[in-house]
Amino acid sequence: MLIELDRTSGADALHRQLTDGLRDAIRTGRLTPKTRLPSSRVLAADLQVSRRLVVDAYSQLVAEGFLQSQQGSGTTVAAVDTTTRVSHPSSPDRRTFDIDFAPGVPDLSSFPRHGWLRALRQGLSSIESPSLGYASPKGLPDARAAVSDYLRRTRGVLADPQRVVLCSGATQAVALLAQVLRHRTIAMEDPGFCLHRIVFRHHGVDPVPIPVDDDGLDVTALANTAASTVLATPAHQSPTGVVLSPARRTALLEWARAGNLVIEDDYDAEYRYDRAPVGALHALAPDRVVYLGSVSKTLAPGLRLGWMVLPPDLVGPVVSAKSLADTGSSVMDQLAFATLLRSGDYDRHLRLMRRRYLARRNCLLRALREHLPEASVLGAAAGVHLTVRLPTDCDVDDIVRKAANQRVRIDPLSWCYTEPACAPAGLILGYANLTESQIDTGVRAIAAAAGRPT
Repeated sequence: MLIELDRTSGADALHRQLTDGLRDAIRTGRLTPKTRLPSSRVLAADLQVSRRLVVDAYSQLVAEGFLQSQQGSGTTVAAVDTTTRVSHPSSPDRRTFDIDFAPGVPDLSSFPRHGWLRALRQGLSSIESPSLGYASPKGLPDARAAVSDYLRRTRGVLADPQRVVLCSGATQAVALLAQVLRHRTIAMEDPGFCLHRIVFRHHGVDPVPIPVDDDGLDVTALANTAASTVLATPAHQSPTGVVLSPARRTALLEWARAGNLVIEDDYDAEYRYDRAPVGALHALAPDRVVYLGSVSKTLAPGLRLGWMVLPPDLVGPVVSAKSLADTGSSVMDQLAFATLLRSGDYDRHLRLMRRRYLARRNCLLRALREHLPEASVLGAAAGVHLTVRLPTDCDVDDIVRKAANQRVRIDPLSWCYTEPACAPAGLILGYANLTESQIDTGVRAIAAAAGRPT
């Protein structure tokens, strides 16, 4: 027990210090009700005082009502009203769901634990000790080179390792860019990923909403604003899933080359099912496009590992902002990920997950056709979520509430819109972290919440 005693004082003062220390620990909540205290002999030995001094202190606090003493049960803390209690960590204030259609979450149970541990051991065995200190905020050179090689091979990104900055996921990337580019007018897709809009606003940037249609971002509408930067998801629009059409890609590149900047969030580029992958926009204008990616959809969001590929003029300012934010991302995670990339284990994991997610996507499509046949589905060709448009007579908020009462979590599409009240009726259903039986059961619950027979 942490009790400070001034040993230069006499026995009476030591008794008072011990009594006051225990009383204060109980009042402040450091000792909570029903906590069992050490025996008088043990506490006396720990504090190097006489046992009689501890017995007297316990007796006084029992008399005052702070302690309880029962034969055979020892001495315990009594229930006392306190003015200042220590708040203990508790579970998040969030309902526990049996089925969670949260978008953007991969199959967490399939995280390659053994491969990750093996990669970490291999990385640690070869790294030099100075690299375990305060490394460059950009990230370890070997990790940046491994990410660069991977992006060149899979996405056609012209990623010079000197222009790669490793960060804590795409969310931190957006936050750092918001700080660096706050003097510019920034736009983003509408609908778009709601968290990015929140991050921008947190940093004092209110993004200009640019509409999205069946061809993707409306570049003409973008050009008619004062925006000089736009955050876009051209390969698989978030959340609708549409691909930026060839004509729109050309127009967006022309807009960027006119002195503007595109932030390309390639958030789920690894998962393509019914079509060939669409190359990254960055490959066509590396000096006018910031490329963002992460392992949140491929390994686990909890790793907090992502990357930016930056134009030359932004590398210095972003690295400075990253240094001030956290002095750099975890060296251990960079080591393991770089080794995983170079060994081929990352590619093998992705091949496995593509097959698994394809089966789950097909299961979700079948369940929707059977139980919600009037719904229309967007974005099925890629990614790990579907956008489901519902008939206009559906009360989405009511459906979300009723599904939650059945312990099924779903997100309304309206969260992705700048003006939620103007959003069409719809849902976003993530399927990667659910089994096929959970998917079918969950869709039945959604249909029942919508008042549809199942």
